[in-house]
Amino acid sequence: MDQANTQFKPTLGLMDATMIVAGSMIGSGIFIVSADITRNVGSAGWLIAVWLITGFMTLTAALSYGELSAMFPKAGGQYVYLKESYNPLVGFLYGWSFFAVIQTGTIAAVGVAFCKFAAYFFPILELAPENVLVTLAGIKIHVAQLVTIVMIVLLTYINSRGIRGGKLIQTTFTVTKLLSLFGLIVVGFFMLKPEVWQANWQHAWEMKSLTAPADTNPGWQAIMIPLLGAATVGAIASSMVGSIFSSDAWNNVTFIAGEIKNPQRNIGLSLFLGTSIVTLIYVSANFMYLGVLPLQDIAFAKADRVAVTAANVIFGQAGTYVIAIMIMISTFGCNNGLILAGARVYHTMAGDGLFFKKAGTLNKNQVPGWALWAQCVVASLLCLSGRYGDLLDMVSFVVVIFYVLTIIGIFILRKQRPDAERPYRAVGYPFLPALYICMGIGFCILLLIYKRDYTWPGLLITLLGVPLYYMAVRQFKKNDT
Repeated sequence: MDQANTQFKPTLGLMDATMIVAGSMIGSGIFIVSADITRNVGSAGWLIAVWLITGFMTLTAALSYGELSAMFPKAGGQYVYLKESYNPLVGFLYGWSFFAVIQTGTIAAVGVAFCKFAAYFFPILELAPENVLVTLAGIKIHVAQLVTIVMIVLLTYINSRGIRGGKLIQTTFTVTKLLSLFGLIVVGFFMLKPEVWQANWQHAWEMKSLTAPADTNPGWQAIMIPLLGAATVGAIASSMVGSIFSSDAWNNVTFIAGEIKNPQRNIGLSLFLGTSIVTLIYVSANFMYLGVLPLQDIAFAKADRVAVTAANVIFGQAGTYVIAIMIMISTFGCNNGLILAGARVYHTMAGDGLFFKKAGTLNKNQVPGWALWAQCVVASLLCLSGRYGDLLDMVSFVVVIFYVLTIIGIFILRKQRPDAERPYRAVGYPFLPALYICMGIGFCILLLIYKRDYTWPGLLITLLGVPLYYMAVRQFKKNDT
């Protein structure tokens, strides 16, 4: 490793940056989470509303981040913004949560989703008892988990060889999955069933919870429980956990600012283009679901695989394999973007003395090789633990808290550094950023009320970073003297 090599080489253009935004956002969520959303809200109108609200929040946040990315056009992204807006502790808490579970847990979960759909072609990848290779300390290790680790190691190796390999994979796979999703949506609209569409929109704005009865013989009908008042907003907040997870990781492009050409312009523009494209596709996909599937079939699709159920209607039995290939492409490309971007945060933290020193150096290929492999190890361990899904749920509201804190940082920096150069300014300031802050805080409060099991543990994971921060600072000062 070349210890003197600490500068990134700008090699990514606007197209590359946009593909990182879109590719990191689109994983497996759009193919699955509409089932849970429909069970919570129980109507077509509210299903679309949840996706529109999420899209609005995502786009508003992305437009606001553009100002911060132009002010601080260097690797580290959100970690840097929080550190500059508040103090190093807040930045570290984000970086710690990011390393402990947010990024690494997402990498693990997306990798297992890849294997879940690869199992259509290779049954040995099913998470079934007969596919358990070994049991260690009570943990059953399946073939699928090992294949997931192999995929993570492969993508880490490719990205450790330089930015060009990761860029090629990201652009190729993102373009492929965008075109595939677009094709599925277009064909689905051509196959639209008027009677299904009309039935789904007959009571479009009646908020109700859908529950499957014990007897699920053909012809069964879901039990509908009307929701009013507080239960309505609780259902919306619960539903948005899935849509926000599906729309997350759009900020990954800010982590690699040091490798983007003309970052003051291209990061903000790529955030806008990428989030706009994905939001349009997500909303269109849900309109397509409503055009080919009865609401009940969306809510209770087998294993929540709404896209598989829709593809079976559109393409027949072959639809299962069509959608499986699409999701494999989607998840592989998504993981490449996550792996590529995540290591840049640890590299920047190391430069501040808040992470392992070796993470702060670049290898001979001008990428943070040590940080990439450290991320690989943690993600692989989360794969073996079998608890990554729970961890992601636990931190879902913590992620939004950090988004809110980051956007509040725009107001803080406008006051503290009024004369600082701002090549790009947040669109709709102060109204749109303030609106996002209110919506984000409201979302987190509702989760604290209605999903306690998934909020307090995530908050504790984040707060565990407080003593770790002071330990890191003390060690850094000790080494410096």
